[in-house]
Amino acid sequence: MAAFTIYPAIDMRGGKCVRLLQGDYQKETVYGDSPFEMARLFVEQGAAWIHMVDLDGAKEGKRINDRFVLEVAKKLNVNVQIGGGIRTEEDIVYYLENGVARVILGSAAIANPPFVKEMLKKYGERIAIGIDAKNGFVATEGWLNTSNVKATELGKELAEAGAQTFIFTDIATDGMLSGPNVQAVAEMARVTGKNVIASGGVRSLADVKILQEFAEDGIVGAIVGKALYTNQFTLAQALEAVNV
Repeated sequence: MAAFTIYPAIDMRGGKCVRLLQGDYQKETVYGDSPFEMARLFVEQGAAWIHMVDLDGAKEGKRINDRFVLEVAKKLNVNVQIGGGIRTEEDIVYYLENGVARVILGSAAIANPPFVKEMLKKYGERIAIGIDAKNGFVATEGWLNTSNVKATELGKELAEAGAQTFIFTDIATDGMLSGPNVQAVAEMARVTGKNVIASGGVRSLADVKILQEFAEDGIVGAIVGKALYTNQFTLAQALEAVNV
């Protein structure tokens, strides 16, 4: 079976580890006071990657919780991917030069496609494209707005521009522990022909295994957040499940 990576998620707001319900900033639960300590716990359980999101940055359109990201990237032996508030090449260079493995461009893919395509040319696979969909259409600005662009169409266009990795979130499932929208993720992998990381809805080890069954089709990993924070299973158990 093709390799499958579990990405424990650390969403940051006001320097704390939080989870939002379907991206709603009014529906926030705080799960920890230190992103670094949370990351350290994940690394102790075997994490090879950590998925970090600057929620303040996504909303404000600039880096806000970046110092926590750099602390993890520099002090822990783990790959870090970061999204949220990354709008300029300066932002990308800042993260990549300070130990971050991969930078996620999301809202910029709708707001400024020429910029995103240029960054893909320059930085290649160190750029991931985050596509967040609501009813099949791309949502932007921390999910506060929904565009009239179909998620699969944007994915196809950016794959043709050089994107190698997509992170696909179905907002309806995010933070709901309702199970991932496997068909939507698989469709994104099929349309783009590239690697797609599933995000949103994972609630059980069975969900992780179902996603892994599509590894040969291009679903190469799953971002897991709320299920870990609410003790549905541990990261160690998830890693064991996909490495059997």
